[in-house]
Amino acid sequence: MAKVIEHRNALLGDSYYEVHHRTGLTILVYPKPGYSTSYAVIGTNYGSIDDALKVRGGEEKVLPWGTAHFLEHKLFESEELDAFERFAETGASANAYTTFDRTCYLFSCSSNFRKNLEILLDFVQHPYFTQQTVEKEQGIIGQEIRMYLDEPGWQVLFNLLKCLYHKHPVKVDIAGTEESISHITADLLYECYESFYNLNNMVLACAGNVTVDEVLDICDSALSQTEEVIVERPDKGEPADIVEPSIAQEFAVTIPTFALGFKETHETPIRNMKERILTDILMDVVAGESSELYERLLSEGLIDTGFGYEYFTGPGYATVIFEGRSRDPEKVAEAIKAEIRKLRETGVDPVVFDRLRKMNYGKTVMSYNDIDGLANGLVGAYMNGAELFEELDLYREITVEDANEQLKHQMLEEYCALSVVHGPDETI
Repeated sequence: MAKVIEHRNALLGDSYYEVHHRTGLTILVYPKPGYSTSYAVIGTNYGSIDDALKVRGGEEKVLPWGTAHFLEHKLFESEELDAFERFAETGASANAYTTFDRTCYLFSCSSNFRKNLEILLDFVQHPYFTQQTVEKEQGIIGQEIRMYLDEPGWQVLFNLLKCLYHKHPVKVDIAGTEESISHITADLLYECYESFYNLNNMVLACAGNVTVDEVLDICDSALSQTEEVIVERPDKGEPADIVEPSIAQEFAVTIPTFALGFKETHETPIRNMKERILTDILMDVVAGESSELYERLLSEGLIDTGFGYEYFTGPGYATVIFEGRSRDPEKVAEAIKAEIRKLRETGVDPVVFDRLRKMNYGKTVMSYNDIDGLANGLVGAYMNGAELFEELDLYREITVEDANEQLKHQMLEEYCALSVVHGPDETI
């Protein structure tokens, strides 16, 4: 019988459970007694940045950009009913998504949890690809790629990434290009499936109206034993410097859209949870809604309430990005850089840091009521080598000294670039 590991948080009074199944699949279960809905997501450690297949002990094989996303689309199909039709018969809501570093398949339901989990585990274990259906999908995804080429917010991001990254495939659209997906075949999809969709490379997370015993009982009967395949993610050898400091593209927009990014060097494969939490707070300090900079830029009409920021990070890449709309993107970029310089000189105000630390901690505690977020959070934490409750402990432990130390090597101007999408009558 599989060993069940309990992860408990005394403050929340919650526990979730971790099981390493005999088939190699890691199973995470977060029961929420009293909830009427259930949510399950199964993910594989395979995303758009995996543009090469390297099985331990074998040679590296280059893959067409967009293969992971393409495989996600095709996995729902079967010789009979596709997975969406099967879920519709049970009343469940199903979906899937591909990110830069993972592919996930999910459902939520208020009844028939057992049947729905059986469907989920069944179709992800039984691929059905034919060259005819692959060629049809190339046309469908080609239309999707062209649609995003006309999306200013999407283009401003990938233009920025092309300015920042020389080699890392994070600069390539998740769906790939029309040219790259033309090289995808049914045989290639099967080859990628057999490697990346090995259960040892996957994790299942269930949350809500579920129990550990119920999930394990379903998994014991629905999972098939497979031989372990260890897939490696080769280092891309990305240099520290950027490609170019700015880029502009003309679009049919009335107000320019911009993205200002600060590339970071990457001594470790991924950023740990402490680094990510500190970065979230530092971005709040620089340009959060309660910051002096945000209020000044808003009052001067240089930004609108759509202004935001994110820590864009994953395997082999990390960038702090500030983005929004502005009549004068360069002026906004200079104001942000000046604010960061000032913070580096004066240090973060301890009072401000503590207020933002507590605010983010409170938001995190509240997020544990969202079962969708919990299940996806379990998958994300596991794939990043972390334990979900670790973030709550870190929010209580981090200090302003930690933030100031991190700021020494973060948001450095020599590694920043500005991407702008502007209207035809404007010059940037």
